[in-house]
Amino acid sequence: MEEETGVHCRLDELLAERGMTLTRLSELVGLSIVNLSVLKNDRARAIRFSTLAAICSALECEVGELLVVT
Repeated sequence: MEEETGVHCRLDELLAERGMTLTRLSELVGLSIVNLSVLKNDRARAIRFSTLAAICSALECEVGELLVVT
């Protein structure tokens, strides 16, 4: 059984708002599509601050726009 963290990643919504693909984000931040997909589907157990910063920079958003408490 998967553990509920109470944190939702809005990666899908932010990508759609910006007209960006997961593939393009992968290229910009240097993360595999598989790892970004894990994050996008709320299956990640942890995220490095450097990764979080890179994603937010690429999407031009704040951490609070990407990760929300549910």
